[in-house]
Amino acid sequence: MKIADLIRLLLLATIWGASFLFMRKAAPEFGPLGLILIRVGAAAIVLGPIILLSGKAKEMRIRWADFSFLSLVAASAPFCLLAYSTLSLEAGFTSLINATTPIFTAIVAMVWLGQRFTRSQYLGLVLGFIGVGVLSWDRLSFKEGGDGWAIVAALAASFCYGIAGNFTRHRMQDLPPRVVAAGNTVAATIMMLPMGLWHWPEKSPSTEAWVYALLLAVVCTAVAYLLFFKIISSASAMATSTVTFLIPISAIFWGYLFLNERFTLRMAAGMAISFLGTAMVIELIGRSKEEQPTTGHNGKEIEQNLE
Repeated sequence: MKIADLIRLLLLATIWGASFLFMRKAAPEFGPLGLILIRVGAAAIVLGPIILLSGKAKEMRIRWADFSFLSLVAASAPFCLLAYSTLSLEAGFTSLINATTPIFTAIVAMVWLGQRFTRSQYLGLVLGFIGVGVLSWDRLSFKEGGDGWAIVAALAASFCYGIAGNFTRHRMQDLPPRVVAAGNTVAATIMMLPMGLWHWPEKSPSTEAWVYALLLAVVCTAVAYLLFFKIISSASAMATSTVTFLIPISAIFWGYLFLNERFTLRMAAGMAISFLGTAMVIELIGRSKEEQPTTGHNGKEIEQNLE
């Protein structure tokens, strides 16, 4: 990997790790739906002009259904689910659950695109979910005051990202990545507008909450999207996938620094098992010479990236 791409990768992990801190701080005042309206709306203001400058506005109108579905699974739904999770889960803990995204991406690819798994990848899937179990077993209470639904919401967000990654590769590869990112935020804003306004908080959020919300939108969404797609265009899929392992480290650091969150032995054990499983699923480790590359319906190797 080039030095420039390595710097971008570390910066992206730092930014996306901070997004869990910003959601944790802003979601209680805005509510999940109001916060995500700000997140995608401000990001659309920043990225929207890319569509006009690229001359792709007409094509976006023609392919509105594709952009609408992508915005649902890549932005609106997972962003709201994660914002809901951070109402009760720590920033670092939520990021560890969300790090299962490559595992869900692989499952969706297997079911939808006919991806074939090696024995090591199947073992990695099992280890990945065992890691989640170790991480959250003592918190999976669905009674009032429990964290069960918040954990399920974070896993559902990872599943959405898994769909989004495969859909982007399957249906949106003919468009420039920046146009996809811009169209995604514009479509998500239109989708979130009625729900966000309907659930807008009665009490005006504080200035501090607004600052966190705008940082989440501009830095953790608009800027992060541009960084992410730039890395994909110039570095290998394997290299890009390593951001999966860096984001929780960043989120745990931010949570410790600003929220006094603790990093427990159980979290360390769950993270280690889950990361091992994820590394096997995306074939960072565990691939033998005798095993064939993972292929999809078109015979090409399917890349596993965090969307």
